[in-house]
Amino acid sequence: MTARSRGSLAAALAVYVVALALRPAQTAVGPVLGDIGADLGLGEGALGLLGALPLLGFAAVSPLVHRLSRRWGAEGTLLAALAGLVIGVVVRSWTGAPGLWLGTAVIGATVAIGNVLVPVIVKRDLPDRIAVATGAYSAVIAGAAAIGAAVAVPLAEIGTWRLSLGVWAAPFAVIVVVWWLRTRVAHDPAATVAEAHLAHASTWRSGTAWLVTAFMGLQATSFYVLVTWLPTIEASLGVSAHTAGIHLFVYQIVGIGGGLLIPFAMRPSSQVGAAVTATVPLGIGMAGLLAAPGAPLVWITIAGVGSGASLVMSLSLMSLRGRTSAETTQLSGMAQSVGYLLAAAGPVVAGVLAQSTGSWTPTLVLLLAFAAGQLAVGVAVGVDRRTGAAGSAATASENAEGPS
Repeated sequence: MTARSRGSLAAALAVYVVALALRPAQTAVGPVLGDIGADLGLGEGALGLLGALPLLGFAAVSPLVHRLSRRWGAEGTLLAALAGLVIGVVVRSWTGAPGLWLGTAVIGATVAIGNVLVPVIVKRDLPDRIAVATGAYSAVIAGAAAIGAAVAVPLAEIGTWRLSLGVWAAPFAVIVVVWWLRTRVAHDPAATVAEAHLAHASTWRSGTAWLVTAFMGLQATSFYVLVTWLPTIEASLGVSAHTAGIHLFVYQIVGIGGGLLIPFAMRPSSQVGAAVTATVPLGIGMAGLLAAPGAPLVWITIAGVGSGASLVMSLSLMSLRGRTSAETTQLSGMAQSVGYLLAAAGPVVAGVLAQSTGSWTPTLVLLLAFAAGQLAVGVAVGVDRRTGAAGSAATASENAEGPS
């Protein structure tokens, strides 16, 4: 193995270690919300807001990450965020009711930084393996998220909800040390700062950036609507709560497979086929639940594959459509800010729609419309319009060294 190969492997492993920290602190909350409410006297409205607070943090902080990255570099900014995540977990669990809200807000803000910067680091350190590396990274995120949710109740039964949520500070502290060691051999932050001056135009005025943002927002909104309401939707179809819980687990687990497989559908000069492949299963799943609700597991499994593939597709587009690390940071921040803002609003809108109509059918129709919109956006963003059709060959050649 060459020195360059060893460096790429070290970079990949470090990114995957960081990925372990980006979801458990959030997914561990849902299973113990009832315990938190009973202990602190919080009603359903307050608990709902507590669950949405990290997503709102993602939306608020993501656009600011590129400024932090310019000042401290990607590695330094991510190191500070990981350290802040440990503090947030401790504060949320062990400092009473005010700390619950403050710690949750800190967790949302620090995880947002990781969400934005990981695609940037993948583009910089693994330029010829962006899609595959993103798929593996997303699989690690999904696996860690599932573990966080799975162990929450057993840990709470051993102690309390405070132990269940606070125990994550220990492995996160280890991840801080691992990433600190990574910063000692990372790229020179000065190079990142110098490169930042090359990106003069704001991504908020870029049509391509808005297409990437739309793809991110549509897939994230569909995912969070289903994660929030799928058991309730199935209950309306006569599915037991136990079975619906298993179906929700299946929906998330098969997404790992979808995320790992979709990179093989991506091509250097075009990602249109991959965008279609990722999106169509979402539409099939929603159409199936509407037309043949007697086989919910079939449709949920198909939709889950599409959700996992769509997440990897959206993260890959952030890396592929950013021409420099600085531009990728801005694009990632923009796409995740708007995307998670929509994702936070999606479950609320779906719930209001169901309550006002007395049926979950309109929500499923809405999700089917989201899939149709995502398909249209995916076709539009699948080719980098800045190079044009004539530049496809050049883009393919450049992709051997890194997407431009």
